[in-house]
Amino acid sequence: MFSKDNWDEILQALTANVFRTVLTAFGVFWGIFILVILLAASKGLENGVKKGFDGFATNTMFMWTQTTSKAYKGLPKIRKFDFRNSDVAALKQAFPDLLYVSPRNQLGDFNGTNNVVRGTKTSSFSIYGDYPEFIKQQPMNIIKGRFVNQQDILERRKVVVIGKGVISELYGKEEEAVGTYIKVNGINFMVVGVYTSKQQGGNAEQEQKNIFMPFTTFQQAFNYGDKVGWMAITAQDDKSITALKPKILEYIKLLHSINPADERAVGNFDLYEQFNKIQSLFNILQLIAYFVGTLVLISGVIGISNIMLIVVKERTKEIGIRRALGATPGAIRSQILSESIFLTIISGMLGIAFATSLIAILNAVLDRMPADSNTMFANPTVDLGVVFVALLILVGSGLLAGFIPAQTAINVKPVDALRSE
Repeated sequence: MFSKDNWDEILQALTANVFRTVLTAFGVFWGIFILVILLAASKGLENGVKKGFDGFATNTMFMWTQTTSKAYKGLPKIRKFDFRNSDVAALKQAFPDLLYVSPRNQLGDFNGTNNVVRGTKTSSFSIYGDYPEFIKQQPMNIIKGRFVNQQDILERRKVVVIGKGVISELYGKEEEAVGTYIKVNGINFMVVGVYTSKQQGGNAEQEQKNIFMPFTTFQQAFNYGDKVGWMAITAQDDKSITALKPKILEYIKLLHSINPADERAVGNFDLYEQFNKIQSLFNILQLIAYFVGTLVLISGVIGISNIMLIVVKERTKEIGIRRALGATPGAIRSQILSESIFLTIISGMLGIAFATSLIAILNAVLDRMPADSNTMFANPTVDLGVVFVALLILVGSGLLAGFIPAQTAINVKPVDALRSE
């Protein structure tokens, strides 16, 4: 099958009508090209979206209080309630599978009245009271100084960590922020750190304009008592926060005498659940890419099969002579299948080569883009497993494309073939 004479015959048959061969091979070339490009584009989009979750503890849920909607144990139907410091400790004790239970409080926002003063400059920012572990749940880059630490919590230190956006509004261009003081609602706080947000998208700029201080300091400075605004709850890596969520909500309702059937009383957002939905979406996109690319590839294979039927028809007399001289049906079949597989693999490999070259150029362009650009497309790639599958598809396609023409060739009787004009 791999003798020089056979290969010479394959090349001669395929170059007898070069234009027709090129047009036929283009179908397979285009099919595998589209398949690889679609898979790379799907992966690039997935990488871009996941980049927005970079460093986040995705196995996290957020929980806050709302108004109750059902009466319970003599309590009115409509009532307000607050989380307390004791709830945090109770959750940690009741659910050992939780990694972090971070209470949070917030004061003001960027749309509110001016609440931060430095010298003659004033502005409005979101002020957060947090524990040190919050930086592991919603990571940020500390570019100067440090984040809130445990000693700050214990001693209720009046220190803050400010964003780069805060500096642009309250400080001069070359002015050092760490070690200076700002007033938050009339209370002096020392700046101990400066951060930049890792978030991307429409809120990225606004995320640079937050101010963080120790949670205990926040409660004391702004007369919050033991009130907790909301909680960021992260499960251990080997546990699912989505699976733990119903029990957590049930336990919180029990602590605050809320009707177990009240679905409105405790608000929540499951980041892990949303992340899994996004992952499922990209899995579907990959299946669509395989489906569309395979359909385009099949159309090319059909084209090759048709052209091989024409080739067999044109070579009917030649096949008859070879049969008369003793060529076995297996030899005839092998020759036709070899031509089909050769044409399919060559055109398919060219398609893979062109697609990977285009992907490499695109990656080079993306690498030159600024690191803080809010692109939702990053590092489009196709792994070796996909290329290996593509090669298997090509071999299978070549066999499929040549099978019918090969069967047609061996069914030609030598006498009938010699009579053919």
